[in-house]
Amino acid sequence: MGFGGMAAVLVAMVGALTVLPALLAVLGPRVDSLRIPFLHRRTPVGPLAAEQRHGAWYRLARSVMRRPIAYVAVIVPLLLVAGLPFLRVEFGGVDHRALPEGTESRVVSESLLTDFSGGGTTTIDAVATFADGPIDAADRAALGRYVDQVAALPGVQSAEVTATDGSTALVEVRHGFEGMSTEARDLVGEVRDVPDPAGAEVLVGGRAADLRDLLANLGATLPWMGLFVVGVTLVLLFLAFGSVVLPVKAVVMNVLSLAASFGALVWIFQDGHLSSLLGFTSTGAIEATQPILMLAMAFGLSMDYEVFLLSRVREEWDRTGDNTAAVATGLQKSGRIITSAAGLLVVVIGAFATSGIVFIKMIGVGMVIAIIIDATVVRALLVPATMRLLGRWNWWAPAPLALFWSRHGIRETDAVVSLPEQSQAAREPVAPVAP
Repeated sequence: MGFGGMAAVLVAMVGALTVLPALLAVLGPRVDSLRIPFLHRRTPVGPLAAEQRHGAWYRLARSVMRRPIAYVAVIVPLLLVAGLPFLRVEFGGVDHRALPEGTESRVVSESLLTDFSGGGTTTIDAVATFADGPIDAADRAALGRYVDQVAALPGVQSAEVTATDGSTALVEVRHGFEGMSTEARDLVGEVRDVPDPAGAEVLVGGRAADLRDLLANLGATLPWMGLFVVGVTLVLLFLAFGSVVLPVKAVVMNVLSLAASFGALVWIFQDGHLSSLLGFTSTGAIEATQPILMLAMAFGLSMDYEVFLLSRVREEWDRTGDNTAAVATGLQKSGRIITSAAGLLVVVIGAFATSGIVFIKMIGVGMVIAIIIDATVVRALLVPATMRLLGRWNWWAPAPLALFWSRHGIRETDAVVSLPEQSQAAREPVAPVAP
């Protein structure tokens, strides 16, 4: 998924920078042919042009920035409260309940669990390999003592050698827990703690062991992934906007948006709310890999919207030096683009929510929630409010970094803000906020 996603973005970027301009040059004015009736709007001129610049998104931003403290004081706690269910998330794996009810394989699995003693995925497999060659009498005695120790563990119903092949023996451990439950995963750890038979190495597997190792691997690598993503994001946003404040604020906004959407995932899929409406069976856990996939996708999309918005805001800031007007005008110029992009993604990714497979449905529902929160509550309300509170400090950077950005920053125009102007802007007092 990682390499596929990177390849898709790379191909799209190359196409947008090469093939698309070539096609636009070939089509020329014909690119505007075949307009949809009633949706075409002529470009306003004269007095109407000013009204267009001060449209609905401009008025919304102005309204928010007249009461920024109130908006922040309401929205931030609401997003945090929405994210509270994620604090009690239980990660699990995929079993037969991920399939739609009535699916033949699911019916068989349910029958094995309910109609046959020990049926289904309730075993832990331990493979013992003896280093001195084929298993002999001494090895069998050592293996017997090992099996007795495993059988004595709490929760184990039985342990026995079910197969041997040369120097290798398979020990099947049966228990009464649900196949990939927390209790089953804890039992895997206890089995692994049992000393190996003399002269042998024991490896413990099975579905519960697979999930235990998966969660351990994710727990070890996910923090590094987060640090890498956040670090690269901070650097790229600084190069784009010349501020150390805006990148940090963007990351915080994304965290709030993702927290709310992940909290909704737990409430819906782990707790089972809306299961009848959405047509799934709750397992009491969230499949472990899907939130990571959603995290990567939603974080990238959120940063896309952030760049759309802040590019226009930076453009107006460089032109006017008026922070409030720059934010309002930037939202007016980018609001329709962000809304259109969000609408497209809601339709495309939201189609996943119609799947009968639970973890695919979870991606669709979770991404729709994340996109809607980010494109509406965060971008249209919270970002203007926080930028109004920060005022000119939105564009602050330490002098060495400001000098670096003036020489190497990424700008869409040739206009360059001089360092004295930036320093003076940071020193000027912020206009008081109306209550």
